[in-house]
Order: sequence, then structure tokens, then C-alpha cells
Amino acid sequence: MFTRQDEWNRGYAEGRRYRPLDDDERSLLAQHVPAPDGGRALDVGCGTGELALHLASMSYAVDAVDWADAAFPSADAHLDDPSHGSVHWVHLDIERANLSQLHADGYDLIVLRMVYAFLRDRTRLSRTLGRRLRKNGALVVITPLAATTPAERRGIALDEDEIAHLMSMWDQAQRFNANGMAVLVLRGLKRPAVQITNTPIPQRSSVTEVHAVVTDAQGRVLLGRSQQQRWELPGAPAEPGEGFEHTAVRALAEQTGVTAEPADAHVLGLHLDAPDGLPRTSVVVRISAHTEQVQSLKPDESGHVDWRPLHALRRLDRLSTTSARALDLIWPGVLPYVPSAHMYPIDRAYPPVPGESLAAVERRERMADRVIAGG
Repeated sequence: MFTRQDEWNRGYAEGRRYRPLDDDERSLLAQHVPAPDGGRALDVGCGTGELALHLASMSYAVDAVDWADAAFPSADAHLDDPSHGSVHWVHLDIERANLSQLHADGYDLIVLRMVYAFLRDRTRLSRTLGRRLRKNGALVVITPLAATTPAERRGIALDEDEIAHLMSMWDQAQRFNANGMAVLVLRGLKRPAVQITNTPIPQRSSVTEVHAVVTDAQGRVLLGRSQQQRWELPGAPAEPGEGFEHTAVRALAEQTGVTAEPADAHVLGLHLDAPDGLPRTSVVVRISAHTEQVQSLKPDESGHVDWRPLHALRRLDRLSTTSARALDLIWPGVLPYVPSAHMYPIDRAYPPVPGESLAAVERRERMADRVIAGG
């Protein structure tokens, strides 16, 4: 199967010829697309011109186009054919070139014989050509069938699904057989209609958790003690249609009594992991302004809520993995040995938040290490 222009040029230059027009095809063309008075036809991929000359003999004025330069010297071999003068030979890449060379008043017949399977963007070109048909005009596609074509030459043929798709684009679509090839006579291009439908909701297969990172004026971070005896950041699964900022603010208020505005919530990044094979997305949201009144409003979820100094985090007995990753994203190094996950940073540009800097934490840790080492 040829896919490049130079391959077609070489084939024609070497004298290669393709399946000749047969009597079945001639009969179907005469029966279903006879030329009206002043009829004009377009032969797409005309090759050596056999079909173009036949259409001219049916009283069509014919524009015969092909992208292979070497096709037209072969067509000149038909100069003694009386129909030759009714054919306008056009060197044109029908898919990529400007089609201004085609007849401005359109065509009564457009034929793609043993061409359609080679097109890269079939649907678009079918519609482009269909819009050039005159009233009651027809697009005729003549093609080999995949079912009767050797596997190594599958690219020159259409299968039943491809044929069905092409026929579905037209108000009137007739199919005939011509010595094993399908002949499609298509009229009345349908207007494209996009159908937007709801995507079926799959069974629950992943979870998205949103974690709110909040610090007080002293730089202490707000954590809650869960019923599973783990320290965790305030957070909750995202509700359908809810932005991550709104989820963080909602969870913070519901679980701790601390209130904030979504405008003061900043999404810093996402961590992806799969505990027990269940895909999980953990969203880190930094709260830059809030009230500081703390109370456990959901004791069944958070038995105790408190501000914890950054330097004391590594001495917590149990800290949830997702909360540890969120804290490590904001204060790298505060926690040792944080389990890794795929991380996608989003935004670190948020207003300064009061509190202790990481440098202060590190200096205090070094001082503590020296004191301990000295006994």
C-alpha cells in the first residue's frame, strides 16, 4: 500500500497500472448517476485517467485530480480519445491543498474509485466534498472489501464498520456490488450533530482526600487525633462538584471550628498512591488566614484537636501517611523518612503565613542534638 507521494510517482513512472474499470462499474454509473444537462463531475485520485475519460464519454465535463505528478503523462497517452477534451487535469493534493482550483459552481457527481481507503481524514474530506455537490448530486465511492482482500493488502480496502460509518453520513445511501467491489451511491449530506450524553458512573474505584494545613501565630500546625489513634490534618473527601479549596474550608470548620474563606485556601500539590491497590489522590491545601478558635465539633472523627509545634512533629506517636506527605511538602525535612508518592506541585505562591520558619526549626534541632550529645 502506497502512503507517500513519491511512492505513487515511482509506481506510475515505472508503468505500474491498477485495476481497470469493468463493465459492472460502467453499468452502475450509467444507471444511477447519468449526466444531467451541463453535468460536471470530479474524479478524485484519477490516476491514469481511465475513469475520467469514461465520465466524459457519459457527457460530463470532468475535473480529474491526482497528487502524483507522474500520473498525468500516463493520462496523456489518451490524447487520441475523443473525450479527452472534456477532461481538465489538475495536479492537487485533495486532503491538504487549497481547493480553489476546483469548479466554483460545484459538481453533479464526485467519484472516489479505489481511493477512499487511502485517505487520512476520511470523515472531514467526505464532508468537504459533500458540500461541493449540486442539488441532487451524488458522491460515489468504489472500494475493495477487507473481507475479500489479502491481509497484507488490507490498507487498500474498507471493512463493514468503515462502510457503515460512511453511509450513515448521508440521507440516501445505496450499496451495490461490482465484481466483488462495493459501489456506494451517496446523496444528501447530513448535518453533523454532536450528542452530549452523561458518562455512566463506574463503581467506586478511587478516592480523593483534601487536607487543610493551618498554622497559628506561633507557627504551630493544627492536627486532630482520630478514633484510630492517629494524628491527622483536618480534611475530608471532595464532594461531587466541590472545589478543593471549598472542601478544605468545609472540613476545617466541621472538624475543628476554625473558619476560613475559600479565597484564603491555596492548593499546593497532589500526591498519588495506591494503598491496598485502591488509587488515592491526596490534595494539599494551605490556609493563609483563619480564626483560631479551636474545638472538636466531630468527636466521633477527631477525639482531640490541638496546635502542634513543628519541632515536635517527629515525636508524635502515630501520624497518618497522607498528612505526613502534606507537611513534608510545605516543610521539607521536618519529618524523617516520609513515604514517597507521585507528587504534582501546583502552586506555592500564597501570602506569607505567620509562624516559625523551617530554618528556626533546624537550628533548634541542631542545638538540641548538641545538648544531648554533651550529656
